[in-house]
Amino acid sequence: MAGPKTLLVLENFINGKFVPCSSYIDSYDPSTGDVYCRVPDSGKEQVEAAVTAARDAFLGWSSKRPQERSQIMNKLADLIEHDLETFAQAESKDQGKTITFARTVDIPRAAYNFRFFASSILHHTTECTQMDHMDCMHYTMRTPVGIAGLISPWNLPLYLLTWKIAPAIASGNTVIAKPSEMTSVTAWMMCKLLGKAGIPPGVVNIVFGTGPKAGEAIVSHPDVPLISFTGSTLTAQRIRERSAPHCKKLSLELGGKNPAIIFEDANLDQCIATTVRSSFANQGEICLCTSRIFVQRSIYNEFLKRFVEEARKWKVGSPSDPTASMGALISKEHLEKVKNYVKKAQAEGARILCGEGVDSLALPTGNQNGYFMLPTVIAEVEDESCCMQEEIFGPVTCVVLFDTEEEVIKRANGVKYGLAATIWSSSVGRVHRVAKRLQAGLVWTNCWLVRELNLPFGGMKASGIGREGAKESYEFFTEVKTITIKH
Repeated sequence: MAGPKTLLVLENFINGKFVPCSSYIDSYDPSTGDVYCRVPDSGKEQVEAAVTAARDAFLGWSSKRPQERSQIMNKLADLIEHDLETFAQAESKDQGKTITFARTVDIPRAAYNFRFFASSILHHTTECTQMDHMDCMHYTMRTPVGIAGLISPWNLPLYLLTWKIAPAIASGNTVIAKPSEMTSVTAWMMCKLLGKAGIPPGVVNIVFGTGPKAGEAIVSHPDVPLISFTGSTLTAQRIRERSAPHCKKLSLELGGKNPAIIFEDANLDQCIATTVRSSFANQGEICLCTSRIFVQRSIYNEFLKRFVEEARKWKVGSPSDPTASMGALISKEHLEKVKNYVKKAQAEGARILCGEGVDSLALPTGNQNGYFMLPTVIAEVEDESCCMQEEIFGPVTCVVLFDTEEEVIKRANGVKYGLAATIWSSSVGRVHRVAKRLQAGLVWTNCWLVRELNLPFGGMKASGIGREGAKESYEFFTEVKTITIKH
């Protein structure tokens, strides 16, 4: 008879050492529904220890030349790339995403984040001006803020955690980071590489746990002057409330309800293949995924028929299956939430064209209790429906028709979010007109998720505050001062 499974037990990483915690919470394998990992349930005590370590390390780290910090960060990127397959396997198991997605997107981008900011930190300039009539010269200088509190989500765990850590430490700050308690493993694995890369103790501290305990302790700590958060708009509201008494710098990258606008002159072959991917990649668990598709009337029927056919070709299966297009959703609770949106749409009179409740889902024996769902396409849904207004964050997209350019711009903007949008048209003039008027921080035309990391990333309205990118992240993680010299 087989004995009980051995669970992976994580520890906090504080001041260059792994530190056990007095209490733990269970973490599940989304593809099986089984507990496979125990994560520290950290709180004020652990955060206080991390603050002390980060404070003690700040002077030494911020005093290093940018070239020294850059070399260390490139070494860390080397180490992650060396263990890419191990990281990818762990990310796939922990989050439920396919091994292919973890191997080709998550982990390569996590390593590249360090390389990118290791390079960009070497190329920033400051301003200088003269007042000859006053015999004065003025120039600006940027200095690190201090201890950066970084809170990252569960959908792209190491990818988005390193997107915060890299610019923070490149700029000379020390860090207290909290990954999602549902996807903590790759952050824990990365901690094992920090010392090997040459990052001194206390520069990067990882405290695991929940938002209400560990996250709240970080956000409300008076010695953490800066918070960078990626996650839900509701949580961001709480962060603003808790950080307000301390006047903290905030960067909030939040949800989206992203439209794709498909005009009658679009290249449908390219458009359909890309829009299926933008709707269902990573199980639809990307803030940039398309969840509202507006199609011009003359091509609506053809688009809908072909789009559903392509969506049905996406294979849902074990994350370890290299032929799977989609893996498991993050949790049982999240799966039920996403399924409930489909039920609400049906109750409102919408048509479910494929996926949930329409097609059968065949899974391997070992994955029967996992959190899987088929790509689901909804049509004939009203703009006021919750499925058209609220972020579902799963493999569900709505397809509706429109007639005029003016009409679709108004409808695309008719949600509280403003993160991203895509436009499909062969008319350059139309692309420019529509892109200018869409309330979205990112607009892709005839493509999706083509990212230039030098340029600003972030949303409007309820999709966030601030921007991330080479220049924007550097400015966020530093304070600017103006120095005047009388001569």
